[in-house]
Amino acid sequence: MIRKILILLIMSISLEAFSISHKEIKNANTVLIEINQKNIKDVKLTFDKQNIDFFENPFKKDSFYALLPISYYQNLDNYRIILSYIKDNKKIFKGLNLKVIDGNYKSETLNVQPSKVKPNKENQERVKKENEEATKIYNTFTPEIFWNEDFIYPLNSKITSEFGTKRVYNNELKSYHGGTDFQAKDNTPIIASNSGIVRIAQDRFYAGKSIVIDHGHGVYSCYFHLNSMHFKVGDFVKKGEIIGLSGSTGRITGPHLHFGIRIQGLQVDPLQAIEILNILKNNT
Repeated sequence: MIRKILILLIMSISLEAFSISHKEIKNANTVLIEINQKNIKDVKLTFDKQNIDFFENPFKKDSFYALLPISYYQNLDNYRIILSYIKDNKKIFKGLNLKVIDGNYKSETLNVQPSKVKPNKENQERVKKENEEATKIYNTFTPEIFWNEDFIYPLNSKITSEFGTKRVYNNELKSYHGGTDFQAKDNTPIIASNSGIVRIAQDRFYAGKSIVIDHGHGVYSCYFHLNSMHFKVGDFVKKGEIIGLSGSTGRITGPHLHFGIRIQGLQVDPLQAIEILNILKNNT
């Protein structure tokens, strides 16, 4: 009888030590994984072709967390997440199941200037350079975390285009929508979703005047098509500060704010990511 009680107790501890926010997840959504263990180190996970390091959870003692972004193009299937860490000089492996399901994203047709759909050679080189610079930034993981409050929306207005929508420009399928569009007249104040350091403050071909904020631990928020930018690269921005004014710069059909979030370098649904990030902070 005592042996059965001990086995049940060990099973209970094991279940509590490893938690995953979803057993089923849509493509382009984010999964939160937590490990609550004392005296462990070198905590990592492997998912398909991704290898991700865990960070110490700044909001909970003896806890580590990882944000697992699922690619928009991830194959819909059942997967096994492999966790590993070192305890008492031994490498330990654990497995968690995850099913990736279809986000069923919509499709929309947009009409823009032909030069924005098929840029000339000079602009193609500009786009390539801007993409390479941005990708290098998004793939940089700052070891510090710069926020300790909940993430918020950059403005309170109607959503005019949801994340993930397939984009057909002038009758040609070109991309999917990598963010959420908020309705905003020209020169509407846009606020920082949370605190962090500005890594991009630049007028870019597609995104127009853009602010990108590094929140630490591989999390970036993006604010595109601004008319004006109030911060420069390297500036520290506090949550809720006005970072610029909305506009209609870049490839755009009218004034609005494009808001995006990148995690571990991947574009994810920013509104779902905010929910996950706030769970991390409040799940103590």
